[in-house]
Amino acid sequence: MSDGDEDLPRDAKIVKTLLKSMGVEDYEPRVIHQFLELWYRYVVDVLTDAQVYSEHAGKTAIDCDDVKLAIQSKVNFSFSQPPPREILLELARSRNKIPLPKTIAGPGIPLPPDEDTLISPNYQLVIPQKRPAPTQETEDSEEKAEGSPLQETKTDPPQRTTPQRVSFPLGAKRPR
Repeated sequence: MSDGDEDLPRDAKIVKTLLKSMGVEDYEPRVIHQFLELWYRYVVDVLTDAQVYSEHAGKTAIDCDDVKLAIQSKVNFSFSQPPPREILLELARSRNKIPLPKTIAGPGIPLPPDEDTLISPNYQLVIPQKRPAPTQETEDSEEKAEGSPLQETKTDPPQRTTPQRVSFPLGAKRPR
């Protein structure tokens, strides 16, 4: 080992040896510390789970079976196996039977037909029709007595609106 390796802790030397045995010669020095952190965290998680399993079984100390169960639990819940190759090939075949939508040729970015995009209009507007309402003057005697003729109060009753519907085509749906 080189001169800088004598200052490293034993676990860091092991990580460095593992990297070298896998053919990794050039790496950032911080990689060793990251591997050590990952390694320590994994060991603490496994031992914590083993302790829980041991307490659940009513044991006073952790034994080899608890550690094996904790490791197996980590493997089962942390890593998932990909589906078999045959299943993936069958899924790819069935998906590839459906052709891609045709693109619109022209300048700029090619887009699929309008019915296949989210930019085609697909909404309805409700436009209320306002009808002029007759104005009413208040005939309150106190207001006329105190106010000038310009201060007449006019109130409008609530207007009834009949909505007018305006529709836009949703676009032809393509058969699936």
